[in-house]
Amino acid sequence: MFRSLHMKLVLILVLMIVSVMAVVGTFLINSVSTFYIDSFYEDMQNVFNQTDVMQSLENAAQAGTTDIQTVVDSYEGQLGIDNYRTYYILDSQGRVLASSNALREASFTRTSNVIAAMAGETGTRSSVADSVMDVAVPIRAGDGDQVDYIVYIADDKREVSDMSWRFFQIVMQAMMFGLLAAILLSFLLSKTITTPIERITEGARSIAKGNFDQELGVQSSDEIGELTRSFNYMAGQLKNTVGEVQGERDKLNTLFLHMTDGVAAFTTAGRLIHMNPATESLLGVRVEDGLTFDEMFADLDMPNSDETAMRSFLTSEITRFGRVLSVTLAPYGALDGEGGVIAVIHDITEQRRLDDARREFVANVSHELRTPLTNIRSYTETLLDAAGDIPIDTEKQFLGVISSESERMARIVTDLLTLSKLDYGRMELRMTRFPLGDMLKNVANAMKFTAEDSGHELTVDTPDDLPQIVGDRERIEQVVVNILSNAVKYTPAGGHVRLSARMAGANRVRITVEDDGVGIPAADVPRLFERFYRVDKARSREAGGTGLGLAIAKEIVEQHEGKIALASEYGKGTTVTITLPTDLIPNREEGPV
Repeated sequence: MFRSLHMKLVLILVLMIVSVMAVVGTFLINSVSTFYIDSFYEDMQNVFNQTDVMQSLENAAQAGTTDIQTVVDSYEGQLGIDNYRTYYILDSQGRVLASSNALREASFTRTSNVIAAMAGETGTRSSVADSVMDVAVPIRAGDGDQVDYIVYIADDKREVSDMSWRFFQIVMQAMMFGLLAAILLSFLLSKTITTPIERITEGARSIAKGNFDQELGVQSSDEIGELTRSFNYMAGQLKNTVGEVQGERDKLNTLFLHMTDGVAAFTTAGRLIHMNPATESLLGVRVEDGLTFDEMFADLDMPNSDETAMRSFLTSEITRFGRVLSVTLAPYGALDGEGGVIAVIHDITEQRRLDDARREFVANVSHELRTPLTNIRSYTETLLDAAGDIPIDTEKQFLGVISSESERMARIVTDLLTLSKLDYGRMELRMTRFPLGDMLKNVANAMKFTAEDSGHELTVDTPDDLPQIVGDRERIEQVVVNILSNAVKYTPAGGHVRLSARMAGANRVRITVEDDGVGIPAADVPRLFERFYRVDKARSREAGGTGLGLAIAKEIVEQHEGKIALASEYGKGTTVTITLPTDLIPNREEGPV
């Protein structure tokens, strides 16, 4: 609104008049307040400076509060006591004994003047900023210096406020008339100046819209005429360069919009000048937020802001919304304020996850193989050092440990090879059609003796009409055996293990293994399908587990386009559910089983 010359002239005149009126009004209002304060203290001095008045008050003080009040009432007209001004009779401690307005006694407060009167001095200090005008006069009943009573006069300045408000209204009315006069005068004066400028402005707007062929007419040889010629020259130059710039801009915009990496450009002052959609997605910000470099990358490790650092590339990492982002900063332009920095943001979350998983996997494999290798080495060295001097029973025991640890290593290697084949899709599944119910019963029969030896009751619940499914029978058996084995291992003696199967829709079947064993803590459930993860590592090793069984089971089930889930309540038992499709396409047919 105030960008035009018209409005600037209007604004200047308005500000001048408003400033003058504000100064004058403030002076008048302050003068009124000062006048009333001076009048108040002049009235008080005229009364209390009279010898007979003070003598009357001192004589009345010998009789008591009532007589003092009678004396003050007799001077009520001279003191100006009214609805605004109140007198109080106080004791030597500043407590109210009587007043001209009983309703205001509750709101009485000790002022500096009252405190001065308690000390024996007449309190007559007040300013415009104070909320009240007051005078406190000490009264002595005898000839001593002790103050017996205080006559306190207080005016709450409501009358002053009312008068100030009336003056304020007058000033505002005058200001409004002044504003109208200023606006009218400014329009008349500015018209003769702004008309030529308006024609140049209109021509500039046309050029800004892309009409570079329009030539503005030069109507004078003054500064405005020179400005017109400059515009005509600028239009010619812009016409030659806009075409080139537009082509490059289109290519860059296409590149930025479709990049998967985030790109953001900043000035040397940190102001954002460009940001592609990938940046908005990775950082969770918008261009409309108007964030600076420091606000967007507050957690970025930056070197000292010297010239060498500003001219070099910098790569660091930040974490946003649980994702790890690599940020590369590249300077551009000059260091004199015309350049800036470009930030390239790359999501490396998956890379970090894979690196962490690889390191954890290698560490777990090393740990799992180190234990049996250490045992084999220890027992072997013992046998070699003994050189036949140990009893034959002990020797057989040592050889049994060596054999058991070797079998354990073989199981670990076998499981690792299985997982490797599953990861890289090199395990060929023998997809055949077979009766699921019969397979589950066979597995249960095979596990029955193991369960009974451990004191468990193993039950099987499969309907007779359970359909045939398509899958690798050997691998699915491996999955069910693994889960049943875990249920038997981690269920105390006398527990129950139940294997069941039901249809879960038109083309899916659900296999469930339930136990009432020790259960699994809730914090461990989400990680049970991770490789080498064990809830109770010591017990798992004693039972011969490798920590890979559930991971293998998950991979096998998922390669059959199925799902596996585990639910457990600590101390009450665990339920594992396997859901498999029944409509997969077999790659070979299997004979009757």
